[in-house]
Amino acid sequence: MLDVTVIEDPEAAAVSLDPIRARLLAELAAEPASAAMLAGRVGLPRQKVNYHLKALERHGLVELAVERRKGNVTERLMRATAASYVISPAALPAVQPDPDRFRDQLSARWLLALGARLVRDVGTLITGAARARRPLATYALDGQVRFASAADRAAFVQELTAGVSALVRKYDAPDAEGGRDHRVVIALHPTVKDQPSVKDQPSVES
Repeated sequence: MLDVTVIEDPEAAAVSLDPIRARLLAELAAEPASAAMLAGRVGLPRQKVNYHLKALERHGLVELAVERRKGNVTERLMRATAASYVISPAALPAVQPDPDRFRDQLSARWLLALGARLVRDVGTLITGAARARRPLATYALDGQVRFASAADRAAFVQELTAGVSALVRKYDAPDAEGGRDHRVVIALHPTVKDQPSVKDQPSVES
C-alpha cells in the first residue's frame, strides 16, 4: 500500500467522492476486509457493498489483498491501494488552475494555483515513473518559522528571493545537452492552527 497517491482520472475522482465509497476506502486503508465484514460497519447489505467495491476496484482504488475459502464460499479480502488520496486538477482539465495566467507573489490565490500545478505535475510524474518502473528524483523542504513582526517577514521574503535567485542563476544551464528542466516552488504562508472539531471553522495565525 502506498502512503499517498494521486487520482487523475475524472471517473475515478467521481467514484472516490461518493460518501459511501469514501467510507469504504477509509475502512480498507486501515485494514483489509471483505464485503461481508464491511457491511456490518457501514450498515449496508453485503450485495450493495460488493457493488461499491467493484466500482472502486475497477478504477484502481482498491485491490485484492487475499482470497480464502470458507466452506463452499470464496472470501475476497480487499484493501485500499493507498493510505490517502489526492485528486489532481487534471481530473477537471477544462477548469484546472493555471498560474501562468497571472503572476503575483503576494497573492494567496496564485499560491493556490501553484500548489494545484504541483499536485498535477508530481502526480503525472509518479504515474509515468511507475509505468516505466524507474525511480523518480524529487526533493521537498518543509519548515516553520515564527516572525516577530510583519517587517521581519518582509525582510525574510526579500532575502529568500535573493538567495534562491542567486542559486538558480548559478546552476541554470539552459544550453546543456542531456540536461533536464526542474521546477522550483517555495511557499510561505501562515500556519493553520490545529482544529479541535470538524464543526469549527479553520483559523489562521496572524
